[in-house]
Amino acid sequence: MDQNNFSEIKTERLFLRKLEQSDWEMISYLRTDKIVNKLVKRPGAGSKEKALEFINKTNEGIDRRDLFYWSISEKDKAKMIGSICLWNFSKDRKTAEVGYDLSPEFHGKGLMNEALQSVVDFGFNKLGLNSIEAYTHRENSSSVKLLERNKFRWVESRSDEDNGDNIILVLNRPEVLST
Repeated sequence: MDQNNFSEIKTERLFLRKLEQSDWEMISYLRTDKIVNKLVKRPGAGSKEKALEFINKTNEGIDRRDLFYWSISEKDKAKMIGSICLWNFSKDRKTAEVGYDLSPEFHGKGLMNEALQSVVDFGFNKLGLNSIEAYTHRENSSSVKLLERNKFRWVESRSDEDNGDNIILVLNRPEVLST
């Protein structure tokens, strides 16, 4: 991590980087598009001013280590296509929530799977998390499948106090076998 408490992540096809002011249009799109937000309850950012406010607030949170938020782009292209974050850390900083979104034109290509795997690895191996949680709408079958494919398990005994339509899936740190 650099002095700004931020690590860029490169995968086979993706580059995960810190948000920049120039990302405002995609932030605005991702936070207002009807398809992206069909099953998500969150504040919009429909204007340039609101999107820049979101970017500044997010980057301040990164600087304070309150959250990690990456802009997702294809490896050799600068244009943001989605985002992924670790946030809502427990007081002991051993659990965090993962959140993500992706422009619909990039759905179905395995890109979010690649981003999620890299962020899960970062959370367990760089931050020392014991578990990562995901809150997703029970009808968001794509998100549920993505999480289950990555070994997240639905915790039926838990519920999201802020959104009764959400289910909570959890991935615990894999046990390391001693040799």
